[in-house]
Amino acid sequence: MSRIGKLPVAIPEKVKVSVDGQNVSIEGPKGSLKKSFDHSVKIELVENEVRVSPVDDSRHSRAMYGTVRSIINGMVVGVVDGYTKKLQIKGVGFRAVLKGNILDLALGYSHPCELEIPEGIKVTVAENTKITVEGADKQVVGQVTAEIYQFFPAEPYKGKGVHIEGQYVRRKEGKKSA
Repeated sequence: MSRIGKLPVAIPEKVKVSVDGQNVSIEGPKGSLKKSFDHSVKIELVENEVRVSPVDDSRHSRAMYGTVRSIINGMVVGVVDGYTKKLQIKGVGFRAVLKGNILDLALGYSHPCELEIPEGIKVTVAENTKITVEGADKQVVGQVTAEIYQFFPAEPYKGKGVHIEGQYVRRKEGKKSA
């Protein structure tokens, strides 16, 4: 049995949670999130807690209920505190500009790299090279960060490209001349 799945998800005072079968909707100060889950788990709202349990003793049920509990906990944390990812662009002439809901990146290519920002996500650009992605949904914040990173991943020789804060980039020594 899952040790994480056994723990109930505590609901803070300023958060409203409703469970309708396999659909969970959570509203808080940072926004509202809705998600529907697999039928292999049972989700119930008891007092100020959300409890998740497997429906039967199958391998799939036992695997999923810890995951579902973790996702619901992430939703509660997201609507209360939100999630933030920070990126930094390194390279000569590399910059980022926010044009409405489109992030325009100049990363040394012959064309601009543009990314449309999804609803519910707030992107800010500071000093033309520092990008902050904020939102209530952990998965969408991570997805937008990954899409920005994929335009020009940090390369190991000069360190040029998009760096995600907290991520280690292994630096390599270049060729040696004789």
